[in-house]
Amino acid sequence: MATPKTDPITLQVISGALRTIADEMAHVLYRMSFSSIIRESQDIGAGLFDVNFNTLTESEGSPLHIGSIPGYLRGIDKCLQGGEWKEGDVVIHNHPYYGASHSPDLCIVIPIFFEGEMVAFSSNTAHHVDIGAATPGLIIDIPDVFAEGMLFAGIKLYQAGERNDALWKFIESNSRVSRQLKDDIDAQIASARLGVKRFTELLEKYGRDTVLGAADELIDYTEKFMRSRISEIPDGEYRAEGFLDDDGRNRDERLPIKVCVRIEGDSLEVDLTGSADQVPTAFNVPFDGSTKPACYCAFRVLLMDTYTADYKMPPNEGSFKPIRVTAPKGSIFNPEFPAAAEARFTQCNRMIDLIIKALAPVIPDKVTAGNSATLSFAAYSGVKPGGDYWVFLEVNEGAYGGRPLSDGPDTIDNLMVNTRNNPIEDLGMHLPMICDRYEIRDDVMPGVGKYRGGLGVVKSQRLLSQGTCTHECERHYDVPWGFMGGGEGAVGKVEIYTHGSDGAPRSVPSKFSAWPLESGQGMSYYSPCGGGYGDPYERPPEKVVDDVLDGFCTVQHARDAYGVVLNERNDLDIRATNALRSTLRNQKT
Repeated sequence: MATPKTDPITLQVISGALRTIADEMAHVLYRMSFSSIIRESQDIGAGLFDVNFNTLTESEGSPLHIGSIPGYLRGIDKCLQGGEWKEGDVVIHNHPYYGASHSPDLCIVIPIFFEGEMVAFSSNTAHHVDIGAATPGLIIDIPDVFAEGMLFAGIKLYQAGERNDALWKFIESNSRVSRQLKDDIDAQIASARLGVKRFTELLEKYGRDTVLGAADELIDYTEKFMRSRISEIPDGEYRAEGFLDDDGRNRDERLPIKVCVRIEGDSLEVDLTGSADQVPTAFNVPFDGSTKPACYCAFRVLLMDTYTADYKMPPNEGSFKPIRVTAPKGSIFNPEFPAAAEARFTQCNRMIDLIIKALAPVIPDKVTAGNSATLSFAAYSGVKPGGDYWVFLEVNEGAYGGRPLSDGPDTIDNLMVNTRNNPIEDLGMHLPMICDRYEIRDDVMPGVGKYRGGLGVVKSQRLLSQGTCTHECERHYDVPWGFMGGGEGAVGKVEIYTHGSDGAPRSVPSKFSAWPLESGQGMSYYSPCGGGYGDPYERPPEKVVDDVLDGFCTVQHARDAYGVVLNERNDLDIRATNALRSTLRNQKT
């Protein structure tokens, strides 16, 4: 007998309830946490999952966490302490070879029991400041996964409701900032327990069969929507390739990324065959926890944009089902144990950018030009006069490429990140650091086009006492691409500087580990600028003038790149502009 369908009104009510539960879980998590990477940046994810590890709903946290928790759950299923879930259990998990996104993203899972039967899971992930790795906060140049710090594989913090004090003591003894770590884990537990409470209330109100049946219908609905969007893309193989700067140790070895998107009817495959082999540092990507979710994120962005959709799709497993991901074992996107795999941020962003580039010829109205497609993740650290460590994590912004109908956004996270910035006032109040510069990048021009690329950010952070900095970013060599006649963007750079010194800053690689900084020294990060979209001679001259007046474009660049002529008062000379553009167009043809 077929399962009866839920009536539309009840379906919508349950859909809204599920989404609200996930968002409330996320709100509790970041509001109760103490570290700025969770409290301010909100580098988290939260949601509910069925007993087959399908996503029922998830919060609007960082896209880095979209679709990652099912990988954790599948991994826990293979290594769960005692091999059996019990009511009152609280599991902590972060092992990258058992489904985790990467080791600093600790996952808390609580099973949900209803009338004596396990019916779902309440879970969340959060990026933690320090889990006792080889270097404070972030790690890049390490030999294997065991140097990543504490690894938890399906371990119970609470077993049948009883607290595991020995494990909590172990955590306290193995982090440079143990108080902060323990308090943030407590916030995760409170968030997951709230999910249990709210979902149980929903089951009590509508009944187990109705709620779970509605959840299945919502998954089917999202899947059908995603498949309908995929089917609008012509069948075929679409390819793009780029490269990564280095692995954080071997500076002259560029690492290829190759993407093939295969469209077959209403399903697709992302094939990463041909990308670099795994590397001997932590610059590898866990397959289940990061490579696959990055692909899911790419197509949610491309095909399920909430701004252009008539209806906001329920965020659940349905959007993942039509997507298959292939990466050869032993490659940078699917490393073999015991390779380290903590520094996996930028590879995911660059891969998404290449998916966009591959599909651009067949869906030009849904893509951007080349994005910065990287993030700057910095870990500053030092020792306080009393002997205690301080560790600070910071995510710095990039820029998007030009879009089909508008310029690329400036100084904004992308493509798989939407973390918030840390207020510089908060920084100065709590840590021996100061921000010397935080503004739009002005040393290069973004990609020209009918819609120009976004401008990157420059941020300079200085230490007021001796310490170290570990940093990860990308794209010092591979320039963001232009599209539909648009021009290339600009690559990024990183410098070490000394405040008050007449000497020039020192250029350094995009990735480095535990760089020693004296008091008064700091790091400046210049993010890449996006590529341009469309013919630059079609850009309204008034917009070019606005960019000149805003300091985003020089008078000479306006003339050379856009054919826009300004007089000595920086007013638009429309007659001279029309004449120059006509001449430049003729020269191009």
